[in-house]
Amino acid sequence: MSDAAASIASTLPAERGIGTALTLTFAAACGLVVANIYFAQPLAGPIGRSLQLPPSTVGLIVTITQIGYAAGLVLLVPLGDLVENRRLIVTVLAGAILALAAMAAAPNAQTFFLAAGAIGLTSVVAQMLVPFAAQLAPAASRGRVVGNVMSGLMVGILLSRTVASLIADRWGWRAVFGAAAVVNLLLAFVLRRTLPVRHPGAGLTYAQIIRSLGALLLRTPVLQRRVAYQATLFGAFSLFWTGVPLLLEGPIFQMSQRGIAWFALAGSAGAFAAPIAGRVADRGWTRAASGFGMALTALAFGLAWLGAERASVALLVVAALVLDFGVTANLILGQRAIFSLAPEIRSRLNGIFIALFFLGGAAGSALAGMAYARAGWTPVSAIGCGLAGLCLVIYSTEFARHRTG
Repeated sequence: MSDAAASIASTLPAERGIGTALTLTFAAACGLVVANIYFAQPLAGPIGRSLQLPPSTVGLIVTITQIGYAAGLVLLVPLGDLVENRRLIVTVLAGAILALAAMAAAPNAQTFFLAAGAIGLTSVVAQMLVPFAAQLAPAASRGRVVGNVMSGLMVGILLSRTVASLIADRWGWRAVFGAAAVVNLLLAFVLRRTLPVRHPGAGLTYAQIIRSLGALLLRTPVLQRRVAYQATLFGAFSLFWTGVPLLLEGPIFQMSQRGIAWFALAGSAGAFAAPIAGRVADRGWTRAASGFGMALTALAFGLAWLGAERASVALLVVAALVLDFGVTANLILGQRAIFSLAPEIRSRLNGIFIALFFLGGAAGSALAGMAYARAGWTPVSAIGCGLAGLCLVIYSTEFARHRTG
């Protein structure tokens, strides 16, 4: 346990275990909720045209949502260490339902962006569920449980693009968010009936919880390192998935929203990295697996550049698979590492971790729109490869520290 963890430790109920049915509920809920912040990603072009946005600002459609998500991770997720978890989750999910409905009806860009920020803020329900599941899991199988729950989250991220593109192709982009509001409403009823009651025992006020976040980050080296890894990798991930729909609908491939949907579906197989990574972490192979995932991310952007040069959809699909596998694996490895630190602060650790790397994702989304508008796909690929390379450089210091220590 870190110094910060020890200083604010409190007593929690003993781990009670988590069955298969409840694990599946957690996984499905994570996937359905997190999809809210990704529906706009493949629709950046149609939404931008509908709202009359300049091409260089199209990336903000995704960026604003991700910034809202980061804010929610800092301001709302730590409440999982303070407020009864089931009530907290259902209440915040109600806010997501209202935000999705507002986006579906948005009459102008200003309203759209406000709704986008609110969707990000309230969709942190997914990251309230993950530490909740980790709390219920025995230590020996925690990586497996987190991996299984996170596989649902990753499927939600990846399939959200396919679902959004198919619905938008038939009924328009507004129907995507209207349908999501209905799905989230049904989910709120299901979670209210199926989630166990969990009263955290932190014994702190909300102000103390928020003030503790900085201390946790400054005094927890494992958290610092995993944030650095995932911020660079998720920046590359968001860069790719914001830029590739613009490439696919452009003059080289001339795909419709339906075609982009099938591309996203093919790339979603990378979500299978989550349960694999969880089991690898339980075996103690985190360090080697992390480097492997980073190398895969760098390779993916080389394949993506080659795919555009050769006008090969097949190469782009392979690049998407490799990218998603590498980034997903590192995410699970990172969460397994920080969830091993102290059970009474898991919500806060998870909130800090996800919030900071989502800022990297927000930057990647913004860069994708600007880079593609200026010079097409080549600079997008170069930036992505550079981010993965930066991550590998940071990773190399782990071995230098080990040799000198």
